[in-house]
Amino acid sequence: MGKKLKWMLIVASLLLISCTVPLHNANAADEEKKEALMLTKKELGLKKLDTSQPAARFMFNSGLNFEYPDAVRGIYVTGPSAGGKKMSELTKLVENSDLNAMVIDIKEDHGNITFQPEKGSPYADIAEPFIDDPKKMLKTLEEKGIYPIARVVVFKDSMLAEKRPDLSYTKNGKVWVNGRGEAFVNPFLKEVWEYNLDIAKQAAEMGFQEIQFDYVRFPEGFGNRDSVLEYDQGEYAELEMEEVQKRVKAVTDFVAFANKELSHYDVDVSVDIFGYSATIPEAPNIGQNFSKISENVDVISSMIYPSHWGPYFGISKPDTEPYRVIDEYAKVENEVLSKLENKPTSRPWLQDFEAPWLYSGATKQYGKAEVEAQIKALEENGIHEYLLWNATNNYTSNVDYTPMN
Repeated sequence: MGKKLKWMLIVASLLLISCTVPLHNANAADEEKKEALMLTKKELGLKKLDTSQPAARFMFNSGLNFEYPDAVRGIYVTGPSAGGKKMSELTKLVENSDLNAMVIDIKEDHGNITFQPEKGSPYADIAEPFIDDPKKMLKTLEEKGIYPIARVVVFKDSMLAEKRPDLSYTKNGKVWVNGRGEAFVNPFLKEVWEYNLDIAKQAAEMGFQEIQFDYVRFPEGFGNRDSVLEYDQGEYAELEMEEVQKRVKAVTDFVAFANKELSHYDVDVSVDIFGYSATIPEAPNIGQNFSKISENVDVISSMIYPSHWGPYFGISKPDTEPYRVIDEYAKVENEVLSKLENKPTSRPWLQDFEAPWLYSGATKQYGKAEVEAQIKALEENGIHEYLLWNATNNYTSNVDYTPMN
């Protein structure tokens, strides 16, 4: 944790304590302390909010100002793209269309961060600093009115797993990896939570307006292999509940923790989640309960790419029917979210890529018509926000991103 962040937490603690002291007990010494405290707050970039509340709150101010769009319509941007020549092309795409946002990798799928942290940071050894000056990049986005969202991959993290096997899963004394050679870290352990939240806070300090957490789950099929893996359940070990429910509780608790930890930053919190999790009570193998996660975030982003569904909703080949599968999903999600007391904004991930692995012959091509069909299906169901995924950041040209207007 950097000195700046430590001081900010100290200030926040002092503020909470000071708010419990009756004002009539204040003396000259107290006033001097208050003046010193206010100076510290100014130096840290904190701004006072809502003084009518019983305890005055202070939030970090990055110095950048972004307006939330009429509805977020964004694209995914990798670290190399954000820090390279590709960024100019992607910026023009957003500027010259009805797109208005970018989801930029800050901690990517392997566990690396995409920027150079401050000197002496414990995260220096996982830095692949593709983005050499994040503040400058965000300043440019501010000038162009492009809403910035920081993507932080949480529990898929080969870097941390290799460095700290005790925070991962092991088998026969070695860190377990899935069929793609990827390692995960353990959602039961709060040290893992804190590790990721410190990175998220750094992104908030840079000026990102939202922190989007991805891979907020256990590995796929974990319920079928947990008995052969060695791992620590931390404080969840003593809970008297089924293993399935322990996983759901751990994942839900992390999301609630993340929301609370980021409450002193002027950012929204969002989570990416498998779309099918909304269509069942919960996905116990991986610990995702759509409703419970949704109640703890500002934005829920279901990954509903047509290519990622097997036969579902009565559709034998969803990848070939992008409008229909998104339409069917949206109806289900709307029903689930309507039952929540704290309903988040729905902002699904849509497909702007082809899936050749699904076909033995010619692959279903995804172009203008297929992308627009997905957007139209959402709009017709009252869902106005969305994000487009293409792993190589090569997005379809000439798409009407507001086809209902």
